[in-house]
Amino acid sequence: MQRLSASTGRTALHPTGRHALGRLLRGVALVGTLALTAAATPASFAVASTSFERDRGADPQDAALAFDRSAYTSITVTVDGRPVNVRWYRELCYVADPVAAAAQQSGIGGSTTIDDTRCGYQSMNVFVPESAFGDQRAPIYFAVNNAGWMASYLKASVTAGAAYSSTTSNVGAALKAGYVFVDVANRSRGLVGADGSSPGKAPAAAVDAKAAVRYLRLNDSAMPGSAERIVVNGTSGGGALSSILGASGNDSAYDPYLAAIGAAGIDAKGRSTLRDDVFAVNAYCPITDLGNADVAYEWLYNALGTRDATGSNPRAADAATIAAKFPAYERSLGLRDPDGSRLTAGTMLATIKKEVVRSAETYLAADPAHTIPALGDNFVITSGGPGGTTTKSYVNDWLDVDDATNKVRSLDMTKYLRFVATQATLKTTPAFDAVGVYGNTTSGTETNLFGPYTRKYLNYTEFGWDHNDVAGDGSGLDDTGLTWKQYTARKSTTVDDQLHLIDPMDFIGTRSADTAPNWYVRNGTRDRDTSFVIGINLDRALEADPQVRDVDFRLAWNQPHAGNYDVPEAMAWIAGAVERAGDPLRSAHR
Repeated sequence: MQRLSASTGRTALHPTGRHALGRLLRGVALVGTLALTAAATPASFAVASTSFERDRGADPQDAALAFDRSAYTSITVTVDGRPVNVRWYRELCYVADPVAAAAQQSGIGGSTTIDDTRCGYQSMNVFVPESAFGDQRAPIYFAVNNAGWMASYLKASVTAGAAYSSTTSNVGAALKAGYVFVDVANRSRGLVGADGSSPGKAPAAAVDAKAAVRYLRLNDSAMPGSAERIVVNGTSGGGALSSILGASGNDSAYDPYLAAIGAAGIDAKGRSTLRDDVFAVNAYCPITDLGNADVAYEWLYNALGTRDATGSNPRAADAATIAAKFPAYERSLGLRDPDGSRLTAGTMLATIKKEVVRSAETYLAADPAHTIPALGDNFVITSGGPGGTTTKSYVNDWLDVDDATNKVRSLDMTKYLRFVATQATLKTTPAFDAVGVYGNTTSGTETNLFGPYTRKYLNYTEFGWDHNDVAGDGSGLDDTGLTWKQYTARKSTTVDDQLHLIDPMDFIGTRSADTAPNWYVRNGTRDRDTSFVIGINLDRALEADPQVRDVDFRLAWNQPHAGNYDVPEAMAWIAGAVERAGDPLRSAHR
């Protein structure tokens, strides 16, 4: 598949063509570009030199990552009122050369002081319920926790004495099902290195997740659970990380990055000797396809005048300029709807409408107690946050349902999108690559996921780059003297490689990657944090990939930007996928 990248304005081949011939040659160079020079960088990540990688043998490195089956702490939790004994394998560093972090870090929740500056962002906690103590066939529930694409410090979702419900908690449901539960930390945007640099730039999050999978594969015979049954779960940025991990299994473009951090299964010549594909993806509202996310967002919320109608269009001309790129981008993907028709800008609104109707009707059919307010009545929505819960009412002026048949009579898309945009103010223009644009110097968008370690951020879209006006930030026409097209045309440019290596759309349907065979993807019908286009494109691409056996995609009825709100349904899907796949010990090389 060949596609036109809306972010670069040039042909971007899937890993055949430029993204295959160039990647392996540029991979080690990009690792070096992202890192600081060796003179200014801690030894743990001054690894741009290929001689360093040649001199370090793979066997001693893998030996250093051996799992100690006896090194656990015994804890007891309660699931559905019953005690469950759990073995906790604490803070397993899954790489041999972790990146040193500063003690003081900042994230979505504010500033914090971390205890493990050596490996706190490249470790995992492994929790084994008693039913899986001696079971090497049990699935591994692999939870990533990087909301907003932010760096994720090591956490423990399972705590001694805690009580869980298997109907509302994915943690409790996984333990009850006898799955090994793994909390995975990873580098990503916002991470402050020990020397003050930013070593979480793309593709660090994906590389770390792959390294964690490789650790599990290296130690599969010693650990409870099966590395052939890894189910990756994540929400928002975690949904995006789950998606790229699921899409890009075993792609050699990541090998230089894996070698740089001492990941398992990289030999002395930098070649992979282990797999990092996964069995299933359980992703919620994935913030993905970042190079085109602004285009999809502006198109959706300008196609029917939503920004204007909700008073959230302060840069109308810019919004129109960005949205104008959507038709070419969507056409370049070559996707089709389930009926075989082409998915284009001209059919996208109708496709979204069908998905919303399907969501409503699925919700009504699932339980006789489920109801939807009649046309003219109110949706009463309660939302929670750190400051408590709030309840608001919104008039249903857009959806008419026949209660007798549980079918949707009509849906007004113009009013529906206004309803979505009324729940929370629409994002800025641009929505995802806004730092540096019109004097914005905050880190509220994904711009700081890109660029070398030495810079706080780098614009990664044509609009963001060409409209950057912050002098001295090293990004944009004002500092480089180059337009985006001129900048990305240079062989030394690496931002397009960074975009590629965290975009599942670049790997699904290619021969270079082993895409996960099972996918469960949800976006809420009230989610204004990204465009519905992104999830639909992901689903249609997966449906067309012959490696993928099962795609369960839906817009989740009346859900906002959130995840794990449908635990029984998601866990039943996982159980079904596991049952259909059979004995993992007999299918280790699917």
